[in-house]
Amino acid sequence: MLLQAPDTVWIAAPRDPLSVAADWALIVVAAAVVVTALVALVLLLRTSRSVTRIGREASRKADPLLERGKSVAANVEFISATLRTDVEGLHRSIRALSDRLKQASDHMETRIEEFNALMQVVQGEAEDVFIDTASTARGVREGARTLVAPGRSRSPAPTASPPDDEA
Repeated sequence: MLLQAPDTVWIAAPRDPLSVAADWALIVVAAAVVVTALVALVLLLRTSRSVTRIGREASRKADPLLERGKSVAANVEFISATLRTDVEGLHRSIRALSDRLKQASDHMETRIEEFNALMQVVQGEAEDVFIDTASTARGVREGARTLVAPGRSRSPAPTASPPDDEA
């Protein structure tokens, strides 16, 4: 049998005690990190279970509050819709009333203008009737004087009587 020489040659360098101690310290630190990670994982699982339990309990206790909140929100929504409907109806009523008041005001204005025109006509007619009556009365008075004293000459009218434009 033939002996073959190994392909790889291993050379072990002499190690000083400080590097050996550093290697052992590195192994101890790595082991401590692994143990710490395992402890943290166990604590995390326990905490997770506690948080889940607390969450379920809080959810169970919060459900009535949430239902009550939903009920209150539904009531507020109903009240809001009712108020909106009432306000819209009130707005329509006020607008209709405002329109009717404007129409009434326009109608009254037209009637007042017509009344003023009528009063101007009545005043003019009354002035004409008064002037005619005053003129007739003066004529009757003058005629009566002429009949009572036919021989007298006509004298001018007395100054005590009011002029025609004051009548």
